[in-house]
Amino acid sequence: MSDLEKAREFFGGDMYATSATGIVIDEVGEHFARCSLEITRNHQNAYGGVMGGVICTLADFTFAVCSNFNQPHTVSLNCSINFLGMAKGKKLVSSSRQIKDGRSTCVYEIDITDELGTKVALATFTGMKLQK
Repeated sequence: MSDLEKAREFFGGDMYATSATGIVIDEVGEHFARCSLEITRNHQNAYGGVMGGVICTLADFTFAVCSNFNQPHTVSLNCSINFLGMAKGKKLVSSSRQIKDGRSTCVYEIDITDELGTKVALATFTGMKLQK
């Protein structure tokens, strides 16, 4: 079983992200993950833009996949998100990379764009590594 298949199997248990919002894990590797979702009417606010909570969920899920790929039991301790612009395409793509890996905490940066390359948001997550 490939790393991508293992990640999809494990995180398939995150029903809100995978079932309710439709997020898909596209790529996973050492200190890196890419996830995406097809934008539907269910993701839009009253103005027709993607609701901020959808973008936050995508960022949080991508952080979870990335930070737990080889270091299980990492949870969000803090996050900050900057909304940069409205998606112009039909799909959101979220890429996470590790910035720092400490003994008990870690820091990740998550870029969210649409498939056209439009910058939608930038998030920073601090994670806590739980003791087994």
